[in-house]
Amino acid sequence: MTVIDANRMNEIEARYPEYFQRSFRQRFGGLTILIATLLYGLYAVWFFDLPKLFAEAHWKRVGIYLSQWISYDVQPEFRIQDDGSIEVRYPRFSPLGDNPHPDWLVNNPDGSITVSISGTSRSITVSKSQTIVTAHGISVPVDVSSGAPKVVGPAPSWMTVYDDNVLANLGFAGDVSISADRVKIRKRFIGWANFLFDPQSSFFDRPAGEVIGLIVSGPRIKPDQSNLSLAFDDIWNNTEWQHGDVWTKLFQTIVMAFLGTLLGSLAAFPLAFMAARNITPNRFLNQILKRFFDFLRSVDMLIWALFLTRAFGPGPLAGSGAIFLTETGTLGKLYSEGLENIDNKPREGIQSTGARTVLVHRYGIMPQIVPVIVSQTLYQWESNVRGATIIGAVGAGGIGLKLWEAMRTNANWENVAYMVILILIVVFLFDTASNALRHRLMGTKAH
Repeated sequence: MTVIDANRMNEIEARYPEYFQRSFRQRFGGLTILIATLLYGLYAVWFFDLPKLFAEAHWKRVGIYLSQWISYDVQPEFRIQDDGSIEVRYPRFSPLGDNPHPDWLVNNPDGSITVSISGTSRSITVSKSQTIVTAHGISVPVDVSSGAPKVVGPAPSWMTVYDDNVLANLGFAGDVSISADRVKIRKRFIGWANFLFDPQSSFFDRPAGEVIGLIVSGPRIKPDQSNLSLAFDDIWNNTEWQHGDVWTKLFQTIVMAFLGTLLGSLAAFPLAFMAARNITPNRFLNQILKRFFDFLRSVDMLIWALFLTRAFGPGPLAGSGAIFLTETGTLGKLYSEGLENIDNKPREGIQSTGARTVLVHRYGIMPQIVPVIVSQTLYQWESNVRGATIIGAVGAGGIGLKLWEAMRTNANWENVAYMVILILIVVFLFDTASNALRHRLMGTKAH
């Protein structure tokens, strides 16, 4: 065991003062940050009243909306006529088309109609005097012969009884509303209805094999148009999913992001040279341009889009202009900071040869700054593809406006899911392409 005397200890402390003579910040800085973070978290909980917010939130709606992203429903209505017959009606724009004959609806010999909601475990049988709801392992008759619906026996927890109506919740599979003279059923299906061909298409409700056969070698459905061209027209002009309009708006969003970023980089590039203190030794001009960059990027892209839609009207021009203004400020700041951090030795060496200013910039500055410019511009371009979607929602065009219109109806959540998936795919592709270009131009390997 080695014993260190006082002199040796003092010598060690003098040699390594950073370990033995640490300041208050060094000793307690980490703990102070942790305590401040916890206090801020508690303040945020109090300020936003999070317990009350979570307690009053409509969590059931989240599940309902998410289920509607991946499913659709059919709503047949059964009207009991005066003669005891039952008339089946469907909504005007039913996913089943104008003349539906679903196999889950069976006409029984006694005149009643049975609707299979989910196999044999959940079904509805409608007759002129009563409706039998089978679900959760029991069958509950609802008598309608006396003029008002009346549950025979005790009503289960999944059934709600009103004076003139009985509602039965059958879970994700659907629900049923029973009144004296009509029964309305909502039956839910997994998937997206009529995604390729709508009810107006010549290929609607045909098996996939038959459709492929018609396209490849079948007789022409329309004498003046090939089946392949007809199928493409029917898909592109699908009235329910509006593929043509969605893809056109998506392309508008991509063009908005590209055009706005390109114009912003072209405007920021020369301004950055004038804003950089080591390139342009004019402090007044440096500060004016830097504050100008701060102003452009401090106003959010969404606010610029609102201003420009008022000036030029809704459309992609306003969206491109909003991206242009924001990117001029952002890229101008990034470019100028990159210029101020270059190594001045190559520049001074070229200046010593008597070369013109343009050549000094070309060979003394550009080789150092190009990787920074390319990297930041590509990153902003990728980010603006996402940003263009958001500003589209305020009228700046593109798929954002289309997405907002679908959400406002509160009934087309499957269309919302379709557009969200397209946006995710586009962002993923642009992110991959941007990373590959950055690594290729900068001579590094992508991970």
